[in-house]
Amino acid sequence: MKTVAVIMGSDSDLPVIEAAFAVLDEFGVPYEAHVLSAHRSPEALRLFVAGARERGFGAIIAAAGKAAHLAGAVAAQTTLPVIGIPVKSSTLDGLDALLSTVQMPSGIPVATVAIDGAANAALLAVQILAVQEAELAARLDDKRRTMNEQVLAKDAALQQRLHEDK
Repeated sequence: MKTVAVIMGSDSDLPVIEAAFAVLDEFGVPYEAHVLSAHRSPEALRLFVAGARERGFGAIIAAAGKAAHLAGAVAAQTTLPVIGIPVKSSTLDGLDALLSTVQMPSGIPVATVAIDGAANAALLAVQILAVQEAELAARLDDKRRTMNEQVLAKDAALQQRLHEDK
């Protein structure tokens, strides 16, 4: 199975990124995590991304706040799927990061999830890997069935409560 690279622009992003780790662990997807900055360590970032495919990565998750150029800087250097997580900061509640991550020029796509949406970023990475991994696809299907059952159970409980009150 391919590995997912998780890159954060700062270690202050770690509390958000831990949700991605939990999802990747849940599905048994191997990952590596690194702190690499598009602005403060551009050469280290370039070297990491340049060899990512050869080292067995199948997708890259990139999380950054404020200017949030990390996902775009990564996507500019690879054709691997890149998933950007805009991280909420004290500045503009993360809207700046969202716009920086989502507004990529034509030809250099970055899949972008919600502000602080690390769990969905990891799920998207799992879905990307599942294109070639039937067992992983089956686990995703199971997860969706479980979520459906949970929602239906909550609806049934609500209906019962509403009918008891009358």
